Amino acid sequence: MLINGVTWAVAESWRPMVTLMIVYAVTSILTEVLSNNATVVIMIPLAISLAASMGVETRPFIIAVCVASSASFSTPIGYQTNTYVYSVGGYRFTDFLKIGTPLNLLYFAVCVILIPRIWPFFAD
Repeated sequence: MLINGVTWAVAESWRPMVTLMIVYAVTSILTEVLSNNATVVIMIPLAISLAASMGVETRPFIIAVCVASSASFSTPIGYQTNTYVYSVGGYRFTDFLKIGTPLNLLYFAVCVILIPRIWPFFAD
């Protein structure tokens, strides 16, 4: 009985984390092809709704959307400076993918670890 309770508690505590990871990943993918502002407008209502349906604080999800929408490293499309560097520097689209994708993955890992620590899912 105790093991079932512990398993349930662990599963319940992981649910917001997994949802945060998914929200961050979807936002990060969208911001590669849309503007940062458009991505935020699309994802913030979804993130708030998901957090509210789980009964957790909305702030970690809002922060994740805001941070992920600013992480447009993998394509020259998502941010105007990338487009400028792409054209002036003579880079190829694949150059952005090769350098930007590992950077996006590193940023993802750091953010999903730090966001819940700084802005917890459950209020004290």
